[in-house]
Amino acid sequence: MASMAFSSAFSAPLHIFTQAKLQSSSDSSFMPFLKASSKFGSSKSAFFQHRFSVQSSNISGFVSKSRSSPMVYARAATEKSIHDFTVKDIDGKDVSLSKFKGKALLIVNVASKCGLTSSNYTELSHLYEKYKTQGFEILAFPCNQFGGQEPGSNPDIKEFACTRFKAEFPIFDKVDVNGPTTAPVYQFLKSSAGGFLGDLIKWNFEKFLVDKNGKVVERYPPTTSPFQIEKDIQRLLAA
Repeated sequence: MASMAFSSAFSAPLHIFTQAKLQSSSDSSFMPFLKASSKFGSSKSAFFQHRFSVQSSNISGFVSKSRSSPMVYARAATEKSIHDFTVKDIDGKDVSLSKFKGKALLIVNVASKCGLTSSNYTELSHLYEKYKTQGFEILAFPCNQFGGQEPGSNPDIKEFACTRFKAEFPIFDKVDVNGPTTAPVYQFLKSSAGGFLGDLIKWNFEKFLVDKNGKVVERYPPTTSPFQIEKDIQRLLAA
């Protein structure tokens, strides 16, 4: 994901990315969007550690200092839960997300032609295999809004994920995650946990961790790898 791709995707000046406003229930503060690094930083969970930390990134052109704040990342902005929604799966069949009651969920907007595709699908498949018998599910929602990197049909997407990466977790119908046609489930996710650009999903493979009651407890930027979230998953499963 080059900086040019980000800027063209959002049509916004650079200063918006380097200093975006975060909202909390009590106050607001300005914090940097991403910290440039040669490798990904470790996950810092606001929900589990009661702190907020900017994730590091290898995206060139976005350099700022990491800061922390006592603000809780995920905010209880709605009385709904993820279980109140019905979505279509990759085969076009309706699926009530109430079937996932009592399970910890990691919800991800995926793409087949992104620079993050191989590492994310590989690690997601590994985590799913490791924790699926302990009440953990991954819900993958294909999206073509970022660089046109999920252009295929639903059958194409299914074959790619299940054949190349042996993905066994549920994959759903292609959706929009930003803009006026945002899928209702993503409206809920974003309203429950604002990000560095407000509610805007920034790129492919942004992640939401949802507890057994269907509430969002953490949101991770695209540059946070699935393996970096593993300890948070373990804590949620043990809760």
